[in-house]
Amino acid sequence: MKSLSAMKRAVVALEDGRFFEGESFTGDGEAFGEIVFNTSMTGYQEILTDPSYHQQIVTLTYPLIGNYGVHPQDAESAAVRPAALLVGECSRVHSSWRARGSLREFLQAHGTLGVHNVDTRAITLHIRSRGAMRCVVSTIDLDPQRLVEKARAWPGFIGRDIAGEVTSAVSYKWPGPYSEVAPFSPASAEGMGSWDAVLPVEPVGGRRFRVAVLDCGLKFNQLRILARLGCDLTVFPIYTSAEEILRTRPDGFFISNGPGDPAGMGAVAMNIRKIVETGLPTFGICFGHQLLGLAFGGRTFKLKFGHRGANQPVLDRRTGCVEITSQNHGFAVDIESLPPEVETTHINLNDGTSEGMQHRHKPVFSVQYHPEAAPGPHDAAPHFRRFISLMSN
Repeated sequence: MKSLSAMKRAVVALEDGRFFEGESFTGDGEAFGEIVFNTSMTGYQEILTDPSYHQQIVTLTYPLIGNYGVHPQDAESAAVRPAALLVGECSRVHSSWRARGSLREFLQAHGTLGVHNVDTRAITLHIRSRGAMRCVVSTIDLDPQRLVEKARAWPGFIGRDIAGEVTSAVSYKWPGPYSEVAPFSPASAEGMGSWDAVLPVEPVGGRRFRVAVLDCGLKFNQLRILARLGCDLTVFPIYTSAEEILRTRPDGFFISNGPGDPAGMGAVAMNIRKIVETGLPTFGICFGHQLLGLAFGGRTFKLKFGHRGANQPVLDRRTGCVEITSQNHGFAVDIESLPPEVETTHINLNDGTSEGMQHRHKPVFSVQYHPEAAPGPHDAAPHFRRFISLMSN
C-alpha cells in the first residue's frame, strides 16, 4: 500500500478572491477550470470519466472518497475529464473484490491533480451562494493573489466550443473494437442495483435498429444500454453533417451529453434541425436536450451553480410521477423561448427549470438528466425503451 504521507501543499483560488488550502495526494501540478460540486455518495470513477466534466474542477461533497478503488469497467470514457478533483479525504486503503487499483494511482496515471484535506463543505456553500466560477488549483504557485489573477484570466465556458474537444475524432461502430474496452456488466452498477431489473437481455421484439449517435461527449453506458436493447450504433463526431448522417439510412438518431455552453454550437444545432425535420425518431440527453432546444428555435442560459448529483427530483407533468435522477449540467433550456409545437414534459422540482420536452407532431423527445445513470438511480431507464418504441412504429 502506498502512503499518502508525502503530500504537497495546495491552494484553490477562485476568481472572486476567495481561496482554500489543502494537500495534493497526486503530486505537483496546476489546473484551471470552472469549479463545481457533485453530491453523489458513490460513483467517483464514473464522474471522473464523464466527458461532461471536461475543464471543470470537481468538488465531491461526500467526505471520504476512494474507499472501493477503481475498475476498468466503471469508466465512462477512455480518459479522466475534470481538470482536478477536490475531496475532503482520499481513503488511504481501498477494499473491493472488483478493485484493480486505487483512486490515487488512477489520477496519477491520467496526470490529473487530486487535492484533499480541503474544506469541501465551505467550497460548496460558497458556490451555492456566489455561483460556479473560474478557478485554479496549484501546488507550484502558492501565492493566493497571483492565483486569483490567473483564475480571472482563464477564458471560462461562455460561447466556447468545449464539446468539440471531447468528441470522437472519427466515426466508429458499436458493438465493435471500442466496446471491447468498455463491456456492459451489471457489476459496473454495484451498489445501485442491477440493470437486469430494468432492461431485457434480448432485443425488444427480436428486431435490431440502426442508430446514428452524435457524440457530443458521450458516456459508454448510453451505448451499452442501446446495444443491449437491440441497436447497432454508428457514432459520429459532433460536426458531422446532417447529409452524411442521413446517408447511412438510420432508424433513429441519438444525441449524447457533453460539456460547455450549447449557445456556442449553432452549426451543430442547425445540423440537428435538418435531421429532425425529416421525421427521424430522435432522442437527446443532457447537452443533446439543450441542442434540440436550440434546433427548435429556443434559447439556453447558464444556471447559477448547475445540477450535479444522483438525487435530483424531476416531475413528469403528463403523469404527475416523480423520478429521482442523475444529473450533470450547468446550462438549461429557457422554457418560455420554445415554440408552441414543443411541449415541456418534465421540470426540476428544486428550481422549475426544463428537464424534458417533446415535439407535438414529430417523433422527437429529450431529457436534461441522465437516464443511463452511472452513477445514479434507474428511475429514468424507461426513456430508452420509449426511443425503441418510436423506431418500432
